[in-house]
Amino acid sequence: MAVKYLTASALVTAVGAGRDNTVEALRNQRGGLKPVDEAGLTLYAGHVEGLEGVELAAEHAAYDCRNNRLAEMTLRTDDFAQRLEAAVAHYGPGRIGVFLATSTGGMRETEAACRALPAGQPLPETFTLATTHRLSATADYLRTRCGLRGPVQSISTACSSSAKALASAARHIDAGFCDAALVGGVDTLCRTTLYGFNALELTSQGLCRPFDPERDGLCLGEAGALALLEPRQQTPDDTALLGYGESTDAHHLSTPHPEGAGARLAIRRALASAGLGSGAIDYINLHGTATPLNDRMEDQALVAELGDHIPASSTKGWTGHTLGAAGMVEALISALCLEEGLIPGTLNTRKPDPELRTKLQVEPAHHPLRRVMSQSFGFGGNNCSLILGYP
Repeated sequence: MAVKYLTASALVTAVGAGRDNTVEALRNQRGGLKPVDEAGLTLYAGHVEGLEGVELAAEHAAYDCRNNRLAEMTLRTDDFAQRLEAAVAHYGPGRIGVFLATSTGGMRETEAACRALPAGQPLPETFTLATTHRLSATADYLRTRCGLRGPVQSISTACSSSAKALASAARHIDAGFCDAALVGGVDTLCRTTLYGFNALELTSQGLCRPFDPERDGLCLGEAGALALLEPRQQTPDDTALLGYGESTDAHHLSTPHPEGAGARLAIRRALASAGLGSGAIDYINLHGTATPLNDRMEDQALVAELGDHIPASSTKGWTGHTLGAAGMVEALISALCLEEGLIPGTLNTRKPDPELRTKLQVEPAHHPLRRVMSQSFGFGGNNCSLILGYP
């Protein structure tokens, strides 16, 4: 693939909004996970603060829901909306695509509407499924809000969704369907997600501890992550998307392939796409969910394809597992690591699991980086590996 550049970005997670908050949290080991009580279920999760105060413009009132408010909050972060406006002026609104990932959309509002109804009654006329709950609603909101008329895709492949959105945007630019792309992931917490992961016995009883021998599950989180993808640099410091690899192994609905067959294929394809060997990778941002099976699978895949000498860490201890937004959240964190020469530690992990061979970074370290690999492995065996760096 031809190299593409992340010329602007915005990140909102449980540790705060924007670049400075994220870098400060990574440096100072300040996590965003807090206890959450939701209708009798108590666990740690990463909530974004301040969303209740975000208002959409009057002409977009039909889109009002937590997910779209988070998309709006992300647009307003780090001057992203202004950078996007400049791109629209340069390329034209019909030449910028929208590639947006989510796993739940505005399901939270649907849950609230249903809880408020007497049994058997229809939903109120004030509730609009198409502009809130539907998985395409946030992509449609961003398209409408930003005045874009290029191709639009809504991608929902569980935890790999927004990593795949970045890959899809790159393909569309290569094919000439658009000249630039608004790419990202936005996902907010709802009861269906919290109760669903708890029913699968995948949630931690405390703070998640990726690759720790006593890990007992993940912590969920919500996040918005947006980037402007262009075929050329706007500044010398722009991070490049060097390559990507995707696969679908369909081993099981919620359990990863035990030897990481699909993950290995995604890693190989990412290296081939970038024209790189495994020795070119300086740091790996792990999928690192802290579930026993997923971490073991990821370890096997990484060691088989990349060896056991590359520093690696999971940043989900800061943000929680942000579902469909996770791939883009961690790609943007990886880009910050490149800029800062920072290898983050693995927050909450006390020691590496001796049964796993990945070179886990427990404490943060500073080291010049040129290329990083970010891993996203979702339910159903939907896998994506991204390589970011400097050409």
